[in-house]
Amino acid sequence: MRSRPLTAPGLIPRWLRVLPPVVLVLVGVAQWLAPGWVQLAFLFAALPPLTGLIYGPLWTVAISGGALGLMVLPLTRPPHISDADLGAVLAIAAFSVVVSWIRTRYTRDLVVVRDVAEAAQRAVLPPLPERVGDVCCAGLYRAAQVGALVGGDLFDVRAGPHGVRALVADVQGHGLAAVGAVAALLGAFREAVLDEEELRGVAARLDRRLVIDAGEQSELFATALLVEFTGDGREARLISCGHPPPLLVRGGAASELRPEAGTPLGLGRGLAHPGPPRPTVVALEEGDVLLGYTDGVTEARDGDGAFYPLVERVGAHVSSGRDEEGEGDGEGDGEGEAEAPPRLVDFVWNDVNEFAARIEDDVALLALSPLA
Repeated sequence: MRSRPLTAPGLIPRWLRVLPPVVLVLVGVAQWLAPGWVQLAFLFAALPPLTGLIYGPLWTVAISGGALGLMVLPLTRPPHISDADLGAVLAIAAFSVVVSWIRTRYTRDLVVVRDVAEAAQRAVLPPLPERVGDVCCAGLYRAAQVGALVGGDLFDVRAGPHGVRALVADVQGHGLAAVGAVAALLGAFREAVLDEEELRGVAARLDRRLVIDAGEQSELFATALLVEFTGDGREARLISCGHPPPLLVRGGAASELRPEAGTPLGLGRGLAHPGPPRPTVVALEEGDVLLGYTDGVTEARDGDGAFYPLVERVGAHVSSGRDEEGEGDGEGDGEGEAEAPPRLVDFVWNDVNEFAARIEDDVALLALSPLA
């Protein structure tokens, strides 16, 4: 048995861990200085259960022993204390030690389970590198469920023999079913990046994955945005499978890109299904940033029920940033483009939080910029 408190992040506040010894000292000093008619014995009796809820068995024994010692010492012994009172406190202390031992065991198991769950979730959706191939990347994901790292949204960026490809998707629903679909889509995407020469082939692979999985879950589908960068970074090919349109940030303006709309993934079950749409080609300039997102961003509402105006807010932000740069000395070190995706993602997330009264859906943001 361990005597130190279980200090998993967020499990026990730091101030609460120092409370039992501080209370023990303060009550002892107060009882010593207090007049004879003041009774503080009930505070001594409260210390063992308080300690048992915070610390392990050994610390509970130590604090309980200190409380009992102060109750029998002449200087700090409360007046009118009886042997029956001491026996009652001793029984409370023994019970507190047992409770502390049981709680410690279950808390340790809880911490292990949480660590394993967190490792499994990070294996499904690992942190995004700052650079993939010749593309600067920045992503942010926040699950709607408190404490979860993975929900129904996903993104990934992978380099393969056919270029750098990115995926932003939103699986219908929440919970374990959505997490399973997220894992399946990510696995299919990572394999398709290596195998498929055309971006349409990647989209077809993802659609087939969900069509097969939908045999067990009839309502399973997902919207997705696929992006492919050419080797020189001058063009991007986009395929939208029912997904919100991405943003192109260029200079001091932001605009929506409107790739040909396709059917969401997992709904291609009929013989008449046309398959993924043809890629939309977008010419890129130096410093351009593509921003993909899920509907958790644009469906966030303020206190009056208005939706978050992503295009307008991002446009105002980049326009003001360009004005500030124009007021400077005009000198640069060439790193502005590489920093643009992280700054853009940070701005959107902070701005959504300031705008929305409450965010009730998963949120995923992915900013991409080919390096010059």
